[in-house]
Amino acid sequence: MHEAKALIRPDRGEDAVAIHLVSKDGFEAFAKALSPVQRAALAAQKFEGGGYQTAIVPDGDGWLAVGGVANPESLSAWCLAKLAEELPEGTYRLANAEAGPAMFGWIMGQYRFNRYKSEDKGQGPRVLLTGQVGQIEGYTIEAEAECLLRDLVNAPPENMGPAALEAECEKLAKAHKAELTVVRGDTLEQDYPMVHAVGRAAARHHAPRLMHLVWGDPTHPVLAVVGKGVCFDSGGLNIKPGAGMRLMKKDMGGAAHALALAGLIMGARLKVRLHLLIPAVENAISGNAFRPGDILKTRKGLTVEIDNTDAEGRLILGDALTRASEEEPDLIVDFATLTGAARVALGPDLPALFARRDETADAFLAAGKANDDAAWRLPLHEAYREYLASDVADMANSAPGPFAGASVAGLFLDRFVGEGLDWVHFDTFAWTPAAKPGRARGGRGLGLRASWHAIRARYGS
Repeated sequence: MHEAKALIRPDRGEDAVAIHLVSKDGFEAFAKALSPVQRAALAAQKFEGGGYQTAIVPDGDGWLAVGGVANPESLSAWCLAKLAEELPEGTYRLANAEAGPAMFGWIMGQYRFNRYKSEDKGQGPRVLLTGQVGQIEGYTIEAEAECLLRDLVNAPPENMGPAALEAECEKLAKAHKAELTVVRGDTLEQDYPMVHAVGRAAARHHAPRLMHLVWGDPTHPVLAVVGKGVCFDSGGLNIKPGAGMRLMKKDMGGAAHALALAGLIMGARLKVRLHLLIPAVENAISGNAFRPGDILKTRKGLTVEIDNTDAEGRLILGDALTRASEEEPDLIVDFATLTGAARVALGPDLPALFARRDETADAFLAAGKANDDAAWRLPLHEAYREYLASDVADMANSAPGPFAGASVAGLFLDRFVGEGLDWVHFDTFAWTPAAKPGRARGGRGLGLRASWHAIRARYGS
């Protein structure tokens, strides 16, 4: 992946290939203004102005590019992504539009995760020139955050275990002069017993840990960001089938979102006291793995009966959310690849959003819609709390049936968030199963940009 900041540059009049953006409705008028040779070139490439269509046509001694969009006057984040993927290496400028939010997609169209491929070097950079100089930095830093998130999720689990997530936290702390505290291994048992229980079966080099990064002025409002870091999920003793286990390297996608968001917050120097908490474990199988029927202690003092060891993400988040709540934050935002139920309900493109306060939910939903990172709100329906009842403990970790799985998981987490606190929970997929322009198959931010824009609007810079 080329550096994001090198792919968008201020237009200072240098030579560049022109890109003409055309809609289906405007195609006929556009084609009439072309020469017969140019029209023939478009016809040969079956270009009609459809979304994500691209074409190259001769222009004097050179050539120009044409891209199909819904409306050249109002570009979305992904309008230019296909062009960025398919055009040859070189420098380009838009001939009849302003890139605006499509700068983000231009960068992401060139994202590749090829560090493990010995021969795949990819194309050289496709650079876009723009006169919207004041917007370049904003879209560039968002793209850099998205690239970090994707890299973390795409990495193989042996190379992205709990220790590697700790190293990412160290790198982030060093870059922004933040304080980082890490509790590891058996020392977790006292203060973070559920994190310890879930992670204790892993090999020593994948020992569980809890990372707590603190940054910002202590007089500013406390913002807590929490991310589920299950670096690989076998399902534990309730082992997953092979097909269900194949993508479980992405079960730390919540931690990847939290790290990327924390970097954006600190980089912009928002007026907050940031607490980033990432519980990191591998849900493995061994002789000391936690079992169905076990009753776990928690940091909050509640007891949890284990019905299913594959409902482990909510356990480690419970301890982390309890710790976050102890800071009496103005807002808690957590991210987790938590339930298959959310994917059944909403598919791979929409993260499920849960919130205690309507006005907070509305702000995050609006920010997502405005920035091509839409989410969908699901309910924390009080009546479903009975699904977590236990005969022998304060609560169970999963429901006896399949109904409302995402909401029930959210209600479990709600028990560990301090009373009255403002809280947003994203049940995110963190993955693109089928490639789309700017969204290669693999890791993907779903809820990252929505959260960033909502938080920036709330706290300012």
